[in-house]
Amino acid sequence: MTPGKGKTSQIFSSWEMQNKNLCRNSIHHSFNFTMAGKKYKEATAKIDPAKELTVDEAVAKIKEISKAKFDASVDIAMRLGVDPKHADQIIRGTVALPHGIGKSVKVLVMCKPIKEEEARAAGADFVGLAEYVEKIQGGWTDIDVIIATPDVMGEVGKLGKVLGPRGLMPNPKSGTVTPDVGKAVKEVKAGKIEFRVDKAGILHAGIGKVSFDAQKLADNANAFITTVVRMKPASAKGQYVKGIFLSSTMSPSVKISRDAAAV
Repeated sequence: MTPGKGKTSQIFSSWEMQNKNLCRNSIHHSFNFTMAGKKYKEATAKIDPAKELTVDEAVAKIKEISKAKFDASVDIAMRLGVDPKHADQIIRGTVALPHGIGKSVKVLVMCKPIKEEEARAAGADFVGLAEYVEKIQGGWTDIDVIIATPDVMGEVGKLGKVLGPRGLMPNPKSGTVTPDVGKAVKEVKAGKIEFRVDKAGILHAGIGKVSFDAQKLADNANAFITTVVRMKPASAKGQYVKGIFLSSTMSPSVKISRDAAAV
């Protein structure tokens, strides 16, 4: 053994252990703070994890247990019996929520000059082409939705490396590649949202705010569920909808009955 090597190894091992313990303590502290706080424990105590609720009951429960000091978002998640590795089982689409999501959506329309006035009149926040291609290439992505006309997709397609990972790339299936930019902008501004199943077969989307009237949240949840159910691929075997959950920011989730959701 090289002189001093054993001692150096011991010092390194001691340092490594100290840092591992520090990491464990940080994670433990973070878990206790975010997940096991007094309000979270109180909310969890009001939920029976074995009980499945109707959509109306789930909404009422989420409104009851949400104690955030801000207007929390309400989210829905659906676990599907699909394999996203197969192209025909990638569940992707849009749904026009009847009551919107309670959020101002920033829309960029990429088009040629002939369509610019139509886009602005419909409420688009940003309109143009070359200017925004350059800005996006420089890293600008301060928008929620991009709508493009088919004749400019050659230019927009070059932005795939920036837009793709952020879920911003326009797509014909989601209605964001269209010559009817005015209609597309109005739909997005009115509450049309896009969704796509993740690698684990889970769909998740925001459907409003805790401050929404309970019936409006229930309407939005039912609209989302109905849309997803109608998209069941023919190649999907066995149970399609395996679970539906509702939650709000910083709250535990409640389970919605598959029967209550008419699935």
